[in-house]
Amino acid sequence: MDQMERYLKENFDVQAKNSSQEALKRWRSAVTIVKNRKRRFRMTADLGKRSEAEVKKKKIQEKIRVALYVQKAALHFIDAGNRLESQIPEGVLKSGYGIDPDDLASIVRTHDRKKLRLHGGIEGIAVKVSVLLDDGIKETELSRRQKVYGINHYVEKPSRGFWTFVWEALQDLTLMILMVCAVVSIGVGLATEGWPEGMYDGLGIIISILIVVTVTAISDYRQSLQFKALDKEKKKISIQVTRDGYRQTTSIYDLVVGDVVHLSLGDQVPADGLFISGYSLLIDESSLSGESEPAHVQKENPFLLAGTKVQDGSAKMLVTSVGMRTEWGKLMETLSQGGEDETPLQVKLNGVATIIGKIGLAFSILTFLVLMSRFLAQKIIHGKFLKWSAGDALTVLNFFAIAVTIIVVAVPEGLPLSVTLSLAFAMKQLMSDRALVRHLSACETMGSASCICTDKTGTLTTNHMVVNKVWICNQVKEITNKGSVDGLKSQTPERVLNILLKAIFLNTGSEVVKGRDGRNAILGTPTESAILEFGLLLGGDPVTQRQSSKIIKVEPFNSVRKKMSVVVSLPGGGSRAFCKGASEIILQMCNKIIDSKGGVLPLSEMQREQVREVINGFADEALRTLCLAFRDMDGSFSGDNIPVDDYALIAVVGIKDPLRPGVKDAVKTCMNAGITVRMVTGDNINTAKAIARECGILTEGGLAIEGPVFRSLSSEQMKETIPKIQVMARSLPLDKHTLVTNLRNMFGEVVAVTGDGTNDAPALHEADIGLAMGIAGTEVAKENADIIIMDDNFATILNVAKWGRAVYINIQKFVQFQLTVNVAALVLNFVSACITGSAPLTAVQLLWVNLIMDTLGALALATEPPNDEMMNRPPVGRGTNFITGAMWRNIIGQSIYQLAVLGVLMFDGKSLLRLSGSNATPVLNTVIFNTFVFCQVFNEINSREINKINVFSGLFNNWVFVAVMASTVIFQVIIVELLGALASTVPLSWQLWLISILIGSISLIIGIILKCIPVRPIKHSHIDQNGYKPLPSGPEFV
Repeated sequence: MDQMERYLKENFDVQAKNSSQEALKRWRSAVTIVKNRKRRFRMTADLGKRSEAEVKKKKIQEKIRVALYVQKAALHFIDAGNRLESQIPEGVLKSGYGIDPDDLASIVRTHDRKKLRLHGGIEGIAVKVSVLLDDGIKETELSRRQKVYGINHYVEKPSRGFWTFVWEALQDLTLMILMVCAVVSIGVGLATEGWPEGMYDGLGIIISILIVVTVTAISDYRQSLQFKALDKEKKKISIQVTRDGYRQTTSIYDLVVGDVVHLSLGDQVPADGLFISGYSLLIDESSLSGESEPAHVQKENPFLLAGTKVQDGSAKMLVTSVGMRTEWGKLMETLSQGGEDETPLQVKLNGVATIIGKIGLAFSILTFLVLMSRFLAQKIIHGKFLKWSAGDALTVLNFFAIAVTIIVVAVPEGLPLSVTLSLAFAMKQLMSDRALVRHLSACETMGSASCICTDKTGTLTTNHMVVNKVWICNQVKEITNKGSVDGLKSQTPERVLNILLKAIFLNTGSEVVKGRDGRNAILGTPTESAILEFGLLLGGDPVTQRQSSKIIKVEPFNSVRKKMSVVVSLPGGGSRAFCKGASEIILQMCNKIIDSKGGVLPLSEMQREQVREVINGFADEALRTLCLAFRDMDGSFSGDNIPVDDYALIAVVGIKDPLRPGVKDAVKTCMNAGITVRMVTGDNINTAKAIARECGILTEGGLAIEGPVFRSLSSEQMKETIPKIQVMARSLPLDKHTLVTNLRNMFGEVVAVTGDGTNDAPALHEADIGLAMGIAGTEVAKENADIIIMDDNFATILNVAKWGRAVYINIQKFVQFQLTVNVAALVLNFVSACITGSAPLTAVQLLWVNLIMDTLGALALATEPPNDEMMNRPPVGRGTNFITGAMWRNIIGQSIYQLAVLGVLMFDGKSLLRLSGSNATPVLNTVIFNTFVFCQVFNEINSREINKINVFSGLFNNWVFVAVMASTVIFQVIIVELLGALASTVPLSWQLWLISILIGSISLIIGIILKCIPVRPIKHSHIDQNGYKPLPSGPEFV
């Protein structure tokens, strides 16, 4: 056992994420015995195709890099030389457009400023594609634009039909050999035994093979449909556009040339286009060009390429080319090549299958040699060694068929494929539970998660924010209804109210838009929306405010700055800067304050301390606090950076974001399951502590730390501090990345981390499982995540952990069941061949057993849903042996029982069952076959629990298991009672049926006895950091 685990770790050990090429190649070369390579490696990355795709990708990136960065006239000359003089096709003109699609696409693709000017700039292009930049296109024009300029879809590999899977299933080498044997058997049988008796043996094998192929193909085809549905869900990306004069959300695949798209921080540019307007737009082009240096996009450099990411700022763009006319479209063709990395469990079970396959091959050869030796010895004894008849040839052929069938049963091809089946089932269920698994291995790894680093806003809280309290003019006001708002307005000087409304409506990354019904709608983040809604309650008009002042410069909010600033020109001359953001940061920037009369006075240290007390008071009530400030500047603003000091404090806002229902219970369940939950947030430490206490994350003795303090710790101090950290407030994305890295490397934790912002990408990539938020998350965060939490709910993360554990345990159950069948079938046939000179189970019967233990067994055991008890045990650590001591105990114990009873039946069955006459041998062989099958049926029920005695708990909650059990029994009755000629069986009396079922059912009692035997835990390298002891087993567990 230890040697087997050592062999698996040396040859079949890969990382769940970012595994090395060497490790991927090593396990592939270690797999030596494979019956059906096409099927076995269908869900395995094709390293050859992947390297080819990488070469193609680099060529495309090089081409783009040349177009982007080599500013030479020759480039455009070469490009122009490959095109005809720009002539507009008649179809384009008839549709009402004034520019050829390829000509338009080339402007952005080659960054051709000269051609853009010849077409009249962005305004000229807008006229030629028939769009008003303020109103966008009309919905009624969509189909016409798609017909002329194309659709925003990329070339994808066509999905495979059912018959492809049938053909793949037929590629099994052993089944091919058996089919040849069956055909020869029919030929020889007809010659010796005549019609129809001579057909039965060969026809039985062919029908069995067809059944195996059909069931396998149906199972594989259903899996492919599940993955196809998940892939479709993965590609659902929405973007904001202006159409018919209204701002709305649409799928990127519905974009057309002429669309006006709104881009914000973290968005993926959905098509090639031109910059219309925006602020501080910084574009990450590394995914397209391979260049790490971000590009500043503005009026002078207006080109935006599909597939690039918004690293900072916001903008409006005009779509100029879509789909395969973009370089990203061509690149997407290569990205789908090669497939996804295989999961650690898939690789490990490929190793188990290889080991068992080698043993099975040895048994198969030995069985054939023993059968042949005995047969030849008999011929020599009777002096017929040189006399061979067609019957002798048929006997040798049957020996060969049995040997090949032993390989069919012995090589557990279904082991690695059962992981795919279980993961596909889990992913489908999680999709309905609002979690989208982007990478197969993540679902598997989540079952081993020992730590979750979670955001606060939207994950632990509802993300439905409202301004609850406001401090202004040295007074705290609670905002509960319209009356309290009217009271605030009446008590606040008009000048202060006017400055507050300008600070709200001018310094915002969100927008108040009118819907088709004429009602106001706020588009933006929940925090921004809460402040804008507060401004509307105060009677502010965003349109009037925007028209009264021209915005000169904007620095959008991001998680590093933790503030947003804007500079506007004042009607009477001069300019004014507004700033809002994290309370401590904004307060530090202020040296003035607006008093109760509306005057601007110097901010004394006493007043600063009073404001701090207000901020802490709000935070202690679990309110999110923001400060709003302004600064007047003489003359016009001409600098690159907005000032960061000399501001006057306007107000402190307390925003209420209630705890999500069920979060407290979910956190408690995680704690019971040995999963440490840590809150990592950018909020004020007092707000974070209040929420953490409310949901049970911050406990007595736990540490709440601020990002700057954490950052200043030395390596030794981190080693001492990290295990105690339960809350990290005012953190930067870099702090999250550092925490995750140290938890993994210093403490061997399996870490899941949540993230929603662009800057969370490194932490999401570094973590064992990156969890992006589906609602608040940016496209950059989602692209770097392994799982997308569609409802942003912490309880959904817990559900993913449950399913991850279910996948791991289900595969263990299936492995235990399959190895038991393997051992019993191999030893039974070999011993029988050695002693009696014949195999008790025929080729047809072994094929049926193979179907029970392979495809049907995987369906029954690998699709068990999770139960709450799974979360009452610690997670499986790194380096833990997959086949546990308890599993070996059950496999060996059940195998010994099955071999013992079948051996007794085989050698003394006739006298025990009082069988006599010419029919005694076929009846006994049928009883042995029937008993063997029922032993597997009851052992499948036994395998539902590895350690627990009660194997019937929740049995009827899993309809798949019940259906498989029922269909197995029904088909067994049909095979024995009706298909005797094909399956070499005879009908049995009800007494013999009862005996077969009773012997099989004793497996349940054997299972209870075995589970009372204590098992010494297999030692492994992982040290559990959570202080949990291994689960008890044996009498203690009972």
